[in-house]
Amino acid sequence: MRSLISICALLCAVINTWAQISRLGENVQYSFSVQGTAGDGDNAPFWFTNNRYGLGTTENFSGLARVAMWRTVETDSLWFWRMGYGVDLASPINSENGYFCIQQAYADIEWKMLRLSLGQKERLSELKNPYLSTGGMTLGVNARPIPQIRLEMPNFWAIPGTRGIFSFKAHMAYGWYTDAKWQKKFNAGTDNIYTKGSMFHSKALFIRLGNRELFPLEVTGGLEMACQFGGTGWNLNQYGGGALAQGINLGGNLWTAFLPGGGDVNDENYANAAGNHVGSWHLRLDWLKRDWNIGIYMEHMFEDHSQMFFQYGWKDMLLGLEVKLPQNPLLSTMVYEYNTTMHQSGPIYHDKTEENPQQISARDEYYNNHIYGSWQMGGFVMGNPLLLSPVYNNYFGHAGNLSPWHNRVRVHHIGLMGNPSEEWSWRMMYTHQLSLGTYMNPVDEPRSANYILLETTYSPKWCHGLSFAASYGHNDGNLLGNSNGAMLTVRFGGWINRTQW
Repeated sequence: MRSLISICALLCAVINTWAQISRLGENVQYSFSVQGTAGDGDNAPFWFTNNRYGLGTTENFSGLARVAMWRTVETDSLWFWRMGYGVDLASPINSENGYFCIQQAYADIEWKMLRLSLGQKERLSELKNPYLSTGGMTLGVNARPIPQIRLEMPNFWAIPGTRGIFSFKAHMAYGWYTDAKWQKKFNAGTDNIYTKGSMFHSKALFIRLGNRELFPLEVTGGLEMACQFGGTGWNLNQYGGGALAQGINLGGNLWTAFLPGGGDVNDENYANAAGNHVGSWHLRLDWLKRDWNIGIYMEHMFEDHSQMFFQYGWKDMLLGLEVKLPQNPLLSTMVYEYNTTMHQSGPIYHDKTEENPQQISARDEYYNNHIYGSWQMGGFVMGNPLLLSPVYNNYFGHAGNLSPWHNRVRVHHIGLMGNPSEEWSWRMMYTHQLSLGTYMNPVDEPRSANYILLETTYSPKWCHGLSFAASYGHNDGNLLGNSNGAMLTVRFGGWINRTQW
């Protein structure tokens, strides 16, 4: 009898799997887009370059063509087992990414609330507006996506028996950096450090308290951590001086990435956790009504352990306010963000010695790392772009250097968007930035900049899936110089073999 039950169960699983596979050609979406940018000045407008998943460029004249096809797991929402996939190919012109790149290639397999995601996929920042925010501090939308194996609960899951008041989501991922050739090319002619074959790890847990159907307040908080580890390092300078180390094994493994431990190859007597570790604490409060929403949020970033807890005080923080207004023809959403990274635990650092047994773990140097260069992928920092990426280092006179040279910043940012009609939408962003450089390389006097983005999109009713977006960008100040630019994007998308369930 048990054998018969097992055979029946196996047969049902096979039939279910085949039914899922047979539907993979249904409800597939596609899009084609072309984009051109023209301007003048020292660099392309800041918001033309950044928060574009690594496909932006600092060049004034550039182009981009993309073709994508994808199927979301939500297509199978009526099933316990759900499958999705996507392929996104990009062909940039005058860009750091060469002339062709696979921007996304992934498969998602979902069972109930769990998802296994395999491949390279663009992911949004946690708890922030994807169109108006400056982006996450640890894992933002600034760099190209990393190929990875990711087990996640992508949506908040309500704990049974709590009336939906307690819910959580989480993920854990391991992946591989793909920018080794870019790093070597960027480093050509210099003796700056770079790495090959390094790996990526991230994990997060977010908890939500509240049920908007019972009471309009929701509180969401969580911890997000990430790490770069392993691979080989080049041009590493040991503490003892002498020749630069070439092709040295950087150590670290899956376990020391998950639970920070071990040590770096040049720690010698001053032990540190193996790899480049970063993380953020998040908190967001939302007051939700039927047709409007007010949200306030905080993200506190830390490097290693010095800012993870309260030993040095949380003086660095991204604070935000998001307001979604009732339906009207002028303005739908407003965002204000204030971000400061000026403190970084203070300017003084020294390790414990016999003469001075008190260790001071300050001078955090956000995103910078003495082995991996910085928290970056393909020249773009993987967090918030206002801690300026290595792609700007030629402009700063530090060719081939992978370290951000402006990570002590203070930022005020405003974002607005609206939908005057079904065919028209717009958004605007204004950012003011003040920089003191870094603790190790301070600027001779404070530098500041203003960045502006104005954008309008037209999606005509007479051709569903077609849209035209026109953008104007502006920089001024003594940080990235002065520039003006225009961008035009034409996009067309639709469905392949659409089926109504």
